[in-house]
Amino acid sequence: MYIGNTPAENYASFLTETFSVSATTNYTLSHAVTNENDIRLVINGVVQQPGSGKAYTASGTTLTLTSATVSGDVMYAVYLGRALQTVNPPNASVGTSQLADSSVTSAKLASGAVSNTPAFESFLSSNQTINDNTNTKIQFNTEVYDTDNCYDNSTNYRFTPTVAGKYFIYSQLFFDTTAGNMRQVMSKIYKNGGELVFTNVNFDDQNGEGAAVTQSAVVVLNGSSDYIEIFGNPDTVDNAAATVNGGSSERFSLFGAYKIIGA
Repeated sequence: MYIGNTPAENYASFLTETFSVSATTNYTLSHAVTNENDIRLVINGVVQQPGSGKAYTASGTTLTLTSATVSGDVMYAVYLGRALQTVNPPNASVGTSQLADSSVTSAKLASGAVSNTPAFESFLSSNQTINDNTNTKIQFNTEVYDTDNCYDNSTNYRFTPTVAGKYFIYSQLFFDTTAGNMRQVMSKIYKNGGELVFTNVNFDDQNGEGAAVTQSAVVVLNGSSDYIEIFGNPDTVDNAAATVNGGSSERFSLFGAYKIIGA
């Protein structure tokens, strides 16, 4: 009976070696031993007795039999001093104290386990015109990075992460009009086609010319079908269209997201 943890030997087996048998008393071991007591020799299913004047002796890599084997015999040795762990430890039996520092590499970790991925950022490469008081999807078409190819920058302009978790979503829309006729400008985060977060800049009917609207949110996504899009909506005095500014190198208007570690 044991008190405490079960001995590790319960999860060990012993190294064995099978010999190519001929009519001889002399064999060479693959692993050196101190003496014959370090191995158990089995011939034709019968365990042999070790020791001088008995079935066999051994020293270093030399194995000497008292009687020669014959062709057709089956002989193998079990190295009693060479235990090999062959069975996985029980579930939850290994803790952090059993792991050496830096012993786990990133290649052994599941995607997104300890990194902020999937992640992406994309920006609008040229101006996009949107109608007054109309929720319009912004077509962020130029990717800065996209770690897991989860952002569609050519058709739907949406982020559909492949790993479930909580994501930090952020965006900026730079609204502009040359007429100075803005009442307010609005930016919206949509989840699965519905409005989730709303942010606006209100000019209090002072006929503003433009503004950058930034917004962010933490959103739970299921890693399969959930997706995120960004919409803009200007409100002008004369119901005129407005522009969301873009640029080939300047990121006037952008959209990005990343997974929160451990969430």
